[in-house]
Amino acid sequence: MTSEPEQQIGVGAPDQFQRLWTPHRMAYIQGENKPSGPGAEDGCPFCTIPEKSDADGLIIARGEHVYAVLNLYPYNGGHLMTVPFRHLADYTELDENETLELASFTKHAMTVLRRVSGAHGFNIGMNQGSVAGAGIAAHLHQHVVPRWGGDTNFMPVVGHTRVLPQLLADTRSMLAEAW
Repeated sequence: MTSEPEQQIGVGAPDQFQRLWTPHRMAYIQGENKPSGPGAEDGCPFCTIPEKSDADGLIIARGEHVYAVLNLYPYNGGHLMTVPFRHLADYTELDENETLELASFTKHAMTVLRRVSGAHGFNIGMNQGSVAGAGIAAHLHQHVVPRWGGDTNFMPVVGHTRVLPQLLADTRSMLAEAW
């Protein structure tokens, strides 16, 4: 004899779907830890991350002008960003040395991600301005998102959920060692 599963109050209408709850994402959705304004002193996380230890800041590598850091809210495992230390919003504001090192770090990130994770391809880009989708528009950052054949499935489309196979601290250690 099978019994009906016990109905939980407050979790929606009963149906045949399983739910993968990701309450930690609510902090991102609600804008927690987002800067209160455009200045470096307005709580810019890209300005405060370099003040932390590499492990605490999820920093993979530091250069003279830029650093590589894991995205705290990744689209895929290994999703990282290359970020200038200097607080500026627009790509055209980078000086030549910053531009060169940003490009060099991006190329190196691709090489490392291919070597350690077997990435088949990448989405690389930066959103310039909040109207273009920049979550933190006041501090330039370039995304490097590794992709694999078959990595797109029903979870993001139907469940608005990303399934990541590795903890950020473990990913950071692996990439930092390979850098």
